[in-house]
Amino acid sequence: MIEDRSADIQLLRERVAHIGEYLHLDSKRAELASLEAKSSDPGFWDDQSSAQQVMAQAAGLRDEIEGYRSLETALNELEVANELAVADEDDELAAEAATGLRELTRAANDLELATWFTGEFDSGDALVTIVPGQGGLEAQDWSEMLMKMLIKYASGRKWKVDVHDATPGIEIGIDRAVFTVHGRNAYGMLSSENGVHRLVRISPTDEKKRRQTTFARVEVLPVLPDTVVIEIRDEDIRVDVYRSSGPGGQSVNTTDSAVRITHIPTGLVVTCQNEKSQLKNKETAMKILRSRLYEIEEEKRLAELDVLRGEKQQISFGSQIRNYVLYPYQMVKDVRTGIETGDVNGVLDGDLDEFVIGYHRWRVSEEQGSAPGA
Repeated sequence: MIEDRSADIQLLRERVAHIGEYLHLDSKRAELASLEAKSSDPGFWDDQSSAQQVMAQAAGLRDEIEGYRSLETALNELEVANELAVADEDDELAAEAATGLRELTRAANDLELATWFTGEFDSGDALVTIVPGQGGLEAQDWSEMLMKMLIKYASGRKWKVDVHDATPGIEIGIDRAVFTVHGRNAYGMLSSENGVHRLVRISPTDEKKRRQTTFARVEVLPVLPDTVVIEIRDEDIRVDVYRSSGPGGQSVNTTDSAVRITHIPTGLVVTCQNEKSQLKNKETAMKILRSRLYEIEEEKRLAELDVLRGEKQQISFGSQIRNYVLYPYQMVKDVRTGIETGDVNGVLDGDLDEFVIGYHRWRVSEEQGSAPGA
């Protein structure tokens, strides 16, 4: 018996239409036309930085408009495929319709998310830092697991990832990880992972196989565009070079290409060792430093600790945003949203959409509920 998916397709169509209203596509088409006209002006490329900003903005608008049009077209095709599958009792076509429905649902999720990201840097790249918390060597192993999870999630979304630093732990795992995720809405989406993550499992290093609870913090910051000015005086930084300690090819491991920058007034320390070139490592480290200094300035100006990465807490019991339990049962549960799943291995393998999208749906609901007059 072929399953008729007409009701699900209709619900998705209504949802897509609702998303289209929030996207304000007519105004975005007008804005895109204005930007395209500006790019045709004589002397447009005289100011390279400004021109690149305009082109990036136009590309983003074009992606949203085309994404919505493509989704509408694909929905029409899915509806026809489902009708034919039911009428002809075609198992192969029915399987294609089921796959198509899943893919279009994910595309609709992405479009809906775009309507929620209104922050200045939400649509841009993300700078992710992972550090071990309570749990000793186990926490270093957990930090590496989190790094792999987030990189696989990014890869699944076809985002590019540049690992700047993944310092090996004393025996297992990593002492810290720093990487940049390049992709549309990468910062907005990955802000859902900002906070303390708790793991419960049988310790892989304990001979008595006792249960162990470990913690690690994920910090997500925006990669600042060049138009944001952060003053860093030469006399306020100390630059040290050293030999790379991580994998990266023979040249990386045998030359003093790694760079450590210390910002003396704040005590911030940034390292980068993924590039073979010392100059490129220094450039990347300075970008990371700019993002972190921007965060500090925002906290001072707005007098809030949760402007970009949330309230600072100890990386230990009671501070986690999400629990990952491997023993005595298997479950991942988000403390903020209540979303949970028993597919722990899938989550650790990068299947995070349910948690990422669920978080932002919860966040928007909370913001709307606390708005004046709500």
